[in-house]
Parts: sequence; C-alpha cells; structure tokens
Amino acid sequence: MRERLQKILSSAGIASRRAAEKLMEEGRVEVDGRVVRELGTSADPETQEIRVDGTRVRPGKPRRTVALNKPKGYVTTRSDPGRRPTVMELLPPAFRGLYPVGRLDMGSTGLLILTDDGELAQRLTHPRFGIEKSYLVTLAGQPDKKTLDRATRGIVVEGERLSLEEVELLGGRPDRRPPTVTTTGERSERTRLRATLRRGKNREIRRLFEALGFPVIDLHRERIGGLSVRGIPLGGFRPLSRAEVKLLEAKSRKPRAASGASPAGRKRMRRRRDARESGRPPRARSEGSESSGALSPSAGRAKRVPEREAPGVGPQRTK
Repeated sequence: MRERLQKILSSAGIASRRAAEKLMEEGRVEVDGRVVRELGTSADPETQEIRVDGTRVRPGKPRRTVALNKPKGYVTTRSDPGRRPTVMELLPPAFRGLYPVGRLDMGSTGLLILTDDGELAQRLTHPRFGIEKSYLVTLAGQPDKKTLDRATRGIVVEGERLSLEEVELLGGRPDRRPPTVTTTGERSERTRLRATLRRGKNREIRRLFEALGFPVIDLHRERIGGLSVRGIPLGGFRPLSRAEVKLLEAKSRKPRAASGASPAGRKRMRRRRDARESGRPPRARSEGSESSGALSPSAGRAKRVPEREAPGVGPQRTK
C-alpha cells in the first residue's frame, strides 16, 4: 500500500515525520535508486526499495522504547563532536539504535526516554501535544509567594516568554523575608519545589529562575506523562512494555485544530492583550491551558504540599 515517505520512515522508526522531511530535503532518502526531495512523494514499502543514507528501510520492524535515569555529566545525544560522554554509552549495544526523545542538559538528572518509534517521539516532543513533564528543582535562596506566582504567570527573558504550568513548594512554606546572603555573595538558604511544564523550551526552568534571581542548583526530571523514573537506579534503564507506551500516548493531548483557537481561546487572548496595554495583570483562568505562559487551574498561587513520591517502575542496570 502506498503511503507518504514521511509516514513510512516514521513507522519504521527512522525518525519523526518532521525529522523525516528534513532527511528528504537534504537528499538522504532514495526510492528505487532515485533521490527523493519532494515532501508529498508516496511509495509502497512492500514493493519498492527505500533507503536512508544507503541503508534499506525495512517495514514492520518491532519498535523498542526504554526509560533511562540519566546521571550528570552525560550529553543527551547519540554522538558528540567534543567527545563528551553521551547517554548512549549507558545502554548495551543491542539498544544503541534508539534515539533520545527530547533533552536533559549535562548538569541535570532524571527520566529520559529513548525509542525507535518516530510517532511516539513526535507526540512526546511536539508542543502541540502538551504532554506533562514534572521536575524536582532545588533553588539557591528562598523565593516568596509573589516570585512563585510570577513563575506561573510567566516572564519575558531575552525576547522569549518563559513560564511554568504549575509549581509546588516542597517541605515548607515560602519565606517572605529576604534570603540570607553570605560574605561571598552566595545565598545560604535553599528551596526545593516541584515544577511542571507542558511546552518546555530550551533550559526553560533554569533560565526562568535565574531571571527571577534564584539560580537552579539541582534539576531532576521525575515524570513524563504517567511514567515515573522512581525505581530506576541512576545510570540504569528499563524497557517499557506496550501498555506503558500506550499510557504515554494517552497522556499526550490531541493537537488543536489547524483552523486556529476556539472562540473562548480568542476571547482570552483579547483579554490578555487588553490587560497588557492597560498595565493591569491578566485575570486567572478557570481551566487548563496548552499555551505557553498561560495560567494553570491553580495559577496565581503556589501549592504548599508535603513532598510525595510517585509509584515506581522496576529497575534494570546496564552491564
């Protein structure tokens, strides 16, 4: 059966559809020996020979997905020109054909998904699907309630709007007094919180709190959708079952229709625009949002809850 090349490459686990389009534009895809660059091209993987970088694409290959607990000091990429350690070195050779889904910077730890399922990678990374990601964050200093509220409302940093979907203070209440500063200029107090994102941007949590005056000391991703890193040792990994992959897919929202925002969404956008022009703070929303910088159901307040742990998953160590 004929299908678009982007879908064939994605289904075969070569790349997401967007990445497959890039491969085609770069002239790296061939059909029956002919380089194909036109994005609308279709082919039949059963009767035609499709190659990427000279390697034959085999349809129907079983897909594999693993959850890895990334330690510090590893780059989230398949290879690094600077020869820094990569997360692929934490996997045995049989799993090194997988691709990291999204990124964790070198100084961060926690849950990282690797897969050869292009469709799953697309759903987990594209902002329109709004999959929830939860992080445990340690800050230098003690931000007050007003600062945490600003983190959920969002601020503009270097021309880009950064915000959290939700923030929960762990193990105490916000200290409204100015943080203590040592003789070396370093803050002597630390704050631990849980931050939730749906449309994560590059180093968003670090950049956001740095701009608010509370640098991030430690960042650990504990959850993606319904999947927790708990139970996987640092540097270890565990293959995911088909049921767990289905759970991840179910946790990703359906993308918004291409025709644009709903009438209610357009009304909210107009209200925010009017508020900006008049200098008034925007009104809190009463429902969840996929848009960057939008307020969560509990926006405008930081939750004060005891630290809790999510159900875990069984570990498997690398050899």
